[in-house]
Formats: sequence, C-alpha cells, structure tokens
Amino acid sequence: MAGTRTVAAFTDLYLPTVNGVTYTITLWRERWGRRRGSMAVVFPEMEGYDSDTDEYAVPSVGAPLYPRYRLGLPAIHDGLETPDIVHVHTPYTVGATGVRFARQRDIPVVASYHTLLDDRIEQHVPPAFVDIGKRAHRAYERTFLERVDHVVAPTSFARRRLLEYIAPDVDVTVISNGIDTELFRPVDPTAFRDAYALPEGPLLGYTGRHGPEKNLTVAIDAVDGTDYTLVLAGDGPDRAALEAHAVTVDADVRFLGFLEREELPAFYSALDVFVFPSPVETQGLVALEATACATPVVAVDAGALTDSVIEGETGYRYAPGDLEAFRWAIHRTLAEHDRLSDLCRRRRSMLSVDHSLEQLGELYDDLRE
Repeated sequence: MAGTRTVAAFTDLYLPTVNGVTYTITLWRERWGRRRGSMAVVFPEMEGYDSDTDEYAVPSVGAPLYPRYRLGLPAIHDGLETPDIVHVHTPYTVGATGVRFARQRDIPVVASYHTLLDDRIEQHVPPAFVDIGKRAHRAYERTFLERVDHVVAPTSFARRRLLEYIAPDVDVTVISNGIDTELFRPVDPTAFRDAYALPEGPLLGYTGRHGPEKNLTVAIDAVDGTDYTLVLAGDGPDRAALEAHAVTVDADVRFLGFLEREELPAFYSALDVFVFPSPVETQGLVALEATACATPVVAVDAGALTDSVIEGETGYRYAPGDLEAFRWAIHRTLAEHDRLSDLCRRRRSMLSVDHSLEQLGELYDDLRE
C-alpha cells in the first residue's frame, strides 16, 4: 500500500487559542504538507479566526466551566473529503465526531494523549464533587480511547500515566510532539535584552500559561534573597496573584506579558536558566524549546519533565516541594552553564518535529496495511 498522504485532524482546541495542543497541530499541519501531502483540520468555529485552505470550522457553542473555549457541534463539514487516516487530538465533541467519521468511512483513527485533563477539574467544581468529577471524566476518556485504533503519547511518563490511571484497552506508542527547530535555535539576544531593559547577571525565566497548576509561585520563592533576575513571560488567570506575591519577596521579578512567537528564540537565548516548576506536563514543549535554544532547564522532577529534562545533560531536576533543592539546582546549572549549553545544542536534531513526523508517518502506514 502506498504511504499515507492525507490526514484529517479533529480537535476541540484550535486557533486563535494559543496552547500546546494548537501549537502542535499547526506545526504538524505545516510540516506534514512539506513531507507527504496534506493535513486537514476540523475545529470549533471561534471569533477571531478565519479558516484557511483545508481548515473546516464547525458551528460551536460556549463550553461549560471553560468560558474561553467553544464546543463544536457534532457535524461533519460538507467539504471534507475522505482522508487516508483520521487523527483526533481531544476527546470531546469534535474528537468524537472524528472517530465517528473514521468509522463511517472504514479508515484507521489515531488519538493523541496531550493533556492531563482531569487534573484541572478541581479548579472548576466544588470540593465535594472533585472525586466524582474525576472518576466520571476518567471513565469517559477510557471509553473514548477504546474506540480508536492506536494512541500516541508524547513521553514515556504520559504513556505510563495513561495506561495506569485511565487504563484503556488500546495500544499506546511514545512519539514526541516535536518542536520547530528552524525557529527555535540559539540567536543573539542583545536586541531583546535592550527592548525589555533586562539587566546583566544571572537571568532566569519562564514563558507560558500563568495558571495555578504551573506552580509559578515556587519559582518566585526560589529567587528570594538572591541577585538573580526572574522574568515571567505569558499570561493567564494567576497573573495578578503572582504579581502580588512577587512584591513580597526580596528579588528582581519581572512580568513581560505575552510574547509573539517570533520573539521566543531571543527570549530563551537571553536566559541563563529556564525554570519550569509545573508538575502536570505531558511533555513540556517550552522546556524543549529552551533546550533547542541552548538554554539549560531546571525543572521539577514530576510528570513528563522527568523525561524531557535530562539530568546533567539538558539541565537538572529537583524533588517536588523541596525549595532548597530547587535553589541548589539553579546554582548548579549556572555553575555548569557552558557545558550544559553545549550538550543542549547536540540534542537539537532529536527534538525536531520532522523527526517526530517521520515516526508518526510510519505508524500511520502500519495501521493502513
């Protein structure tokens, strides 16, 4: 059988929302088009984004508990032709539609396990209903994933967590989501430093969502009483609380706000250390982006960061809840910066999305035999 050329991706999260899922889908779509053929995307219609070629927006309604998101109605767009394979990225209305679409046309369907979804339930329901909500969501995810032919997880941690916690009866393969190493590479950060008036001396930073699950308060506490500067880029519901906490510590903590994607290589390159205290990652793409820019990472030894940050090679990890260990890991990384930075450069080819899509294409081909 000829190699897989056409893919239809179904997702409940897409542009203009910016997060790890939408980043992965847009990058896969662009690079798959270079390598093999086309990757159509079906997603919920959302104000602020107009569909491009091979993008199919379906009518949508507001998502309960998540006012920033939309739920697509379970409809198939008339213009979508039958692809070689379907890939669903989320388990809700559009994802379920993708599974139904594949079954109706008798073609294989693959699912990605991107996010520890039920870990966020406690942010949206009263404490008395958290356990019930998690059990119900876990049962739903299990049922959803058992309807697909294969699941891909971005790290060994995500695969273990899926098989042990959700426990679907389905084959799961580890394939990294990959990053754009054409964009994320070491660059001269001088202009970025000047534009944001960043000082000389040890510069630590983070970029991404400012949510309680990211544990950024610990990053602020880690620089208390030091001569380090901590720069936090991005935004989210926890930003105001983080800014209030920052003024209570003896440290230079700065909030840069949202950065355009084109600014990120200079941001990473300006840092001496990228700090990542979030214990809930299934891959932690920003850690990989920092690594590709030759910036070592200090991360909590939890979740996917146990896999994504290679101890003594791309950075160091610290035990969850151990603030002194966090501080020591930062100190050690700064002391070994040049060695770690060189090792980060050597890892770049393994982080590339092209490497990931080569593996994904082989999986698609196998499923179609």
